[in-house]
Amino acid sequence: MQFDHQIAEVMDDVMDWRRTLHQNPELSFQEHWTSSYIAEELKKMGNIEVLRPTETSVLGIIKGEKPGRKVGLRADIDALPIQEEREGIDYLSKNEGVMHACGHDGHASILLGAAKVFARNADKLHGEIYLIFQHAEEVPPGGAIEMVRTGLFDDLDFVFGQHLFTPIELGKIGIKNGPIMANSDTFDLTIQGRGGHAAEPEFSVDPIVVGAKIIDHFQTIVSRITSPLDSVVISTTNFHSGTAKNIIPDKAVLEGSVRTISDKTRYLVKEKMEQAVKSTCEFYGAQYEFSFDLGYDSLINDEKSTNRVREIATQIFGNRVFEYPLELGGEDFSAFSRKIPGTYIYIGAGNAETDTEYPHHHPKFAFDDDALIDGIKAMVYVGYEMSKGKA
Repeated sequence: MQFDHQIAEVMDDVMDWRRTLHQNPELSFQEHWTSSYIAEELKKMGNIEVLRPTETSVLGIIKGEKPGRKVGLRADIDALPIQEEREGIDYLSKNEGVMHACGHDGHASILLGAAKVFARNADKLHGEIYLIFQHAEEVPPGGAIEMVRTGLFDDLDFVFGQHLFTPIELGKIGIKNGPIMANSDTFDLTIQGRGGHAAEPEFSVDPIVVGAKIIDHFQTIVSRITSPLDSVVISTTNFHSGTAKNIIPDKAVLEGSVRTISDKTRYLVKEKMEQAVKSTCEFYGAQYEFSFDLGYDSLINDEKSTNRVREIATQIFGNRVFEYPLELGGEDFSAFSRKIPGTYIYIGAGNAETDTEYPHHHPKFAFDDDALIDGIKAMVYVGYEMSKGKA
């Protein structure tokens, strides 16, 4: 392939970038060092206009010498509030309680590697390549929506993103048309009952009983109101109440996560959850405060663009490309792809023979470094091929 030799040449730099970023992780909306480091590395490459769309994000623009389309390549750069517990490596996080536990250090390094290849080949490029180093993917409302609101990406013809993913075997490339990730929403509920003696419940309004009934109603929304063919998950992940075994408490606090695919179902579930809370609390005589907070929109791959990406990926990776199933994780790449035709894929990064058995967001998370070259090839060749043609 046209750029394979140059991709191989930048791999030492990519490994250095990855380790440096891993040692210096920063939380969402706090990526000051990270974004400055990336901006400086881009400036060293030449042929790249470097912009700062927001305080902690970076945009590099490479203009090809041939006419073509504007293509965005996106990598997220933020870390997680996790204390790293890995052993036997010399590039552990230096920042207490913060870790790149999802592979974003790899994503940023991959895009830097692709940038270096593009910068050396501006004379061969078509159109413009936008190198999008996005902050705050991990915390709603997310960094993508902030970047989109700047207007800098309004005239992009296509946007591409990818994720190093250890549940997929190293070397495999997962691609799917249509919905690939879910609407990712949350809810908060405070039930105000009336406390009392555990032996005299008739004088109380028990918020634990009210909360339990509401949880049951939530699950009935999934099993009896929405279609079994339409993916819905309502998970109550926190339920706090009570202080002693012989006291009926005054208050209960519930929190949780809601995942849907279609916008129609998203708002149906929101409506029915609100109704379930209201009717149950009224039945038992409890007061309540309930909020349903919209998070990231579902991530839907554009059919035409994704078919073309699959063709490009098959040319690069052959039979390593496979159809990846829908999953109900969340990704704010959707802020770009809801506005611009986009495709998001998975790069296999798991290897049973290496230290990759721990899941994403775990204190011992790791991906196989050999996945980095697949990520760079995907970025380079998708960016190059998708920029060809008329805007």
